Amino acid sequence: MNDIVWFYLIAIFIAAGLVKGVTGMGLPTVAMGLLGTFMPLPVAAALLVIPSLVTNLWQLFCGPALKVLWSRLWLMMTGIVVGTLAGSAFLISIDPGTSAFLLGAALMIYAGYALYSPVLNVAKRHERWLSPITGASTGIITGVTGVFVMPAVPYLQALNLSKDELVQALGLSFTVSTLALAGGLYLHDAFQLNQLSLSLFSVIPALVGMGIGQKIRVKISAKTFRKCFLLFLILLGVELTLRPLLF
Repeated sequence: MNDIVWFYLIAIFIAAGLVKGVTGMGLPTVAMGLLGTFMPLPVAAALLVIPSLVTNLWQLFCGPALKVLWSRLWLMMTGIVVGTLAGSAFLISIDPGTSAFLLGAALMIYAGYALYSPVLNVAKRHERWLSPITGASTGIITGVTGVFVMPAVPYLQALNLSKDELVQALGLSFTVSTLALAGGLYLHDAFQLNQLSLSLFSVIPALVGMGIGQKIRVKISAKTFRKCFLLFLILLGVELTLRPLLF
């Protein structure tokens, strides 16, 4: 890679880590959206694997109820793995314009939902059939776009979990999604050794960004920052969806 690409890579992972440091989530979404503006999505997804895995494992094991959450959500996690492995075939095979359009659409749908923030509740008796459907849907979207927030995040928010349980459940979902995406990329020969080293390097700026974000969080309104972040995702999504029409 030339110097300008290195600069973009470092800046993007610092920015993505900063968002996660302030809001507690968003690193893969921001990184995938920004990387997708100047490189093929399979390459962007491969670079994202280790930074996403490291930060999400930290989030996963800092919570109090991993065993309980796993027993409750294992059907969803199974669906995520199956859906991601199936969807990743499309990420590799579809043309760059279509993949950019789908990524942009996913970003806009997620940001629009998060801005509106409807109050949803899922009764526990419905989890047995909703969990695998939600997991498979999330997995397919992950496999096609590299973004794993929809519909997993709204679904987990609707389960009436405590704040700590929700953070840990998100960490579980994101960790499984990351591992499944890495597996899908590997199965389709889209995860190369040089990408692994770049992905490992990207952990450093991501952690730097997280540290900066955690310091910013105590000085500004997280709600205001989150709104600005979501509006930025919408603009980024618009740019990605319009790109096939403009270029």
